[in-house]
Amino acid sequence: MKHALAFAIVLGFMAAVLLAQERHAMTGVVLSVDRPGRSMVVSTDAVPGFMAAMAMPIDVRDASMLDGLKPGSRIEFAYVGDGKTWRAENVKIRGVENLDRKQLELQRLKVLSGIANPEAARAVTVGQAVPEFALTDQAGQRVALSDLAGKVVALTFGYVRCPNPAYCFRLASNLGELQKSLKDRLGRDLILLTVVLDPEHDQRQALLDYARVWTNQPNVWHFLTGPPADIRQVAGSFGVEFWKDEGALIHSLNTAVIDRRGRLAANLEGNAFTAAQLRDVVTTVLKRQ
Repeated sequence: MKHALAFAIVLGFMAAVLLAQERHAMTGVVLSVDRPGRSMVVSTDAVPGFMAAMAMPIDVRDASMLDGLKPGSRIEFAYVGDGKTWRAENVKIRGVENLDRKQLELQRLKVLSGIANPEAARAVTVGQAVPEFALTDQAGQRVALSDLAGKVVALTFGYVRCPNPAYCFRLASNLGELQKSLKDRLGRDLILLTVVLDPEHDQRQALLDYARVWTNQPNVWHFLTGPPADIRQVAGSFGVEFWKDEGALIHSLNTAVIDRRGRLAANLEGNAFTAAQLRDVVTTVLKRQ
């Protein structure tokens, strides 16, 4: 009888502890990872009724939950706490979201290409140096990555005739928001690049007109073109695949951030992250010396 009573008391205590805890399903973009400190900094999405979107440090109980996480990784997790202490549990990297049939085909093609040709040049990973490249911008000026040493670079890909507003337009719009929110850093220590993937059509006046839609500062936001082989090489460095299909150009969606030393600091895949999350990623890299 005493054992049964003690067991019931323990169960009651455990139930009270569980009831006192809050659990919230959360998503966000990783800004940095501190394995020794068992924590990460995440630019979170808003959770209605709980918290607004923000960049915040989050602890984990077990450092193994941080395995595979890199700046730019989009994750989901349970945020668990009692009002005083909080931690992340069940941290998982989310797959590329919001993709239509053509984008799903492209993702499968990337996987199959890697299997068929494992010796092919691989995309740069976070922390590695980005290979040198030189292309021509909307003003006809040569822009080389090495010329931008000492500055943080935010780079994306697109093309003028892209018909899907959720793709090239959204990625360019994210850079447009950076142009506004970090205007005091532009040119001084932040440069924006858009590499156009259809050099056959996106050149001269078409490229200039497209660039003017987004910026009146061609010295800080360069829209780059060049020979197709050079474009494909640059795209491949960031894991971007593209091909023409029924008059359109299908390409994977990537936004990269390069640090002051020319190393890849983050590579955000897809289009599900927000402009504010990209700003948080870039701001984190800007703070590094």
